[in-house]
Amino acid sequence: MSEIRRFRWVVMVWCFVLVSCAEQSSVKPNFLVIVVDDLGKHDLGVTGSQFYETPNIDHLASVSTQFENGYATCAVCSPSRASLLTGKFTATHGITDWIGSPSGTDWRKKNRHTVLLPAEYEHRLDQNYVTLPEALKDNGYKTLFAGKWHVGSHKDQSSPTDHGFDINIGGTHKGSPHGGFFAPFNNPELEERPDEKGMSLSMRLANETSKFIEDHKDNSFLAYLSFYAVHAPIQTTEEKWNKYRDKAEEMGLAENGFEMERVLPIRVQQDNPVYAGLIEHVDDAIGSVLSTLERLGLDENTVVIFTSDNGGVASGDNFSTSNLPLRGGKGYQWEGGLKVPLFIHVPWMENRAMDMSPATGADLYPTILDLANIPLRPDQHTDGQSLLAALKGEEMQVRPLYWHYPHYGNQGGEPHAIIRLGDWKLIHYWEDDRDELYHLSSDPGEQKDLANSEFERVSQMRAQLLSWLQSNQANYPTVDQERDPVKTAEVLQNHIKRKDRLEQERKKMLSPDWKPNDNWWGSKVGEFEELANSKND
Repeated sequence: MSEIRRFRWVVMVWCFVLVSCAEQSSVKPNFLVIVVDDLGKHDLGVTGSQFYETPNIDHLASVSTQFENGYATCAVCSPSRASLLTGKFTATHGITDWIGSPSGTDWRKKNRHTVLLPAEYEHRLDQNYVTLPEALKDNGYKTLFAGKWHVGSHKDQSSPTDHGFDINIGGTHKGSPHGGFFAPFNNPELEERPDEKGMSLSMRLANETSKFIEDHKDNSFLAYLSFYAVHAPIQTTEEKWNKYRDKAEEMGLAENGFEMERVLPIRVQQDNPVYAGLIEHVDDAIGSVLSTLERLGLDENTVVIFTSDNGGVASGDNFSTSNLPLRGGKGYQWEGGLKVPLFIHVPWMENRAMDMSPATGADLYPTILDLANIPLRPDQHTDGQSLLAALKGEEMQVRPLYWHYPHYGNQGGEPHAIIRLGDWKLIHYWEDDRDELYHLSSDPGEQKDLANSEFERVSQMRAQLLSWLQSNQANYPTVDQERDPVKTAEVLQNHIKRKDRLEQERKKMLSPDWKPNDNWWGSKVGEFEELANSKND
């Protein structure tokens, strides 16, 4: 072969290789982001629950990097959901409470008689932000939102389709399911289907997500599956209630299920059979979507991310779960309100099992861009940090994490701001400007307040926290000059009396003859109709 022909042959081979590499690199990964509402850190088998059963989520965790120090950016839903979409902490985007909660003088209508009037806050996601789905759409992705939205509405031009999602199924201004957890759903963004009466809302959202995946299997996509479960009102089927009622009895029923926290009773036992059934509905639904990915051969090119928007509901709402050994729960300033499951499955990376790096929902935006080989947008995800290094097994840079909740939680939380730096966590309370300091690696249950012995550390961390809040022009609560201290004391006494009623309700729910109503919240509607039709025949 002549030198010229050999040269031409080599050039042709290299051109073929380069074209093949270009074609391969143009195939971007898909993303399935799963957000469960109000799911606590220890509400899964894989994270330590002996009562709840979550085989599909447990399997996902087993092939994922599990972030032991995964956090929501707020202990209630709307703020942390805004952070997931924007990569910003709550004081940065301004949604610091669940949208719809009263603030300022309107708070007095709640008759809580608190020391402070909660701060004002943003009631919609700012349209000037370039959200995660918008960043992906700019790079050719198809995008779906299915489920709970609660960061705006059509009325204020802040629905999912206003923020980068091509399709919205079920996302509205509400934070709880419009018609409960069984069809008919009465959701204006979810078409009713007569043949689905009695179907769980979680499975319906999963089916819609699977359909989207199948319809877009030849295009890169973001499927954002945002369950309404396991938010109140907790509901399940009679079959699942029976299963978990029997299990609770087999495990041995504790005499008492509640203790008093500072303001409200708090659940200390995981033995609620309705809540357990609701969690299993979610697990079933997730299993069906993961099966769709596998059936379509998309599981090797789809990153799956699983998390929750805040800690489990141990006080307030339905007092559903216990987050022990973590203190508190949804709405609280302690780890039980902020720590959440966070799993990231990247099919082409080796599973690292457990990573101890502190990570938050704000980090998902830059992480997804990194995994998709899309340039980061630090002017948008200003507080988020890509977790790619952790996914690769590399050490993450130590950085401060911030929380700002200048409100009173329905679950007993107090107005506060938080900084976590390394293993240290400082909580600053707005009622009386006191501080709590915990060393989390040695005291994850936050039982030993070190503020009185670590004066210099408290001073430094408080100054750093307050400086950060000032730089973000954060809003603060104000003293209620009309508060009646006598009525404040009466409210607290009523909360203490509530503990006895909760114990009675817990024991009733665990009794063999308990039933909520004849059709189990609508889960038996289809069954009753079939029975009626057979009698008519």
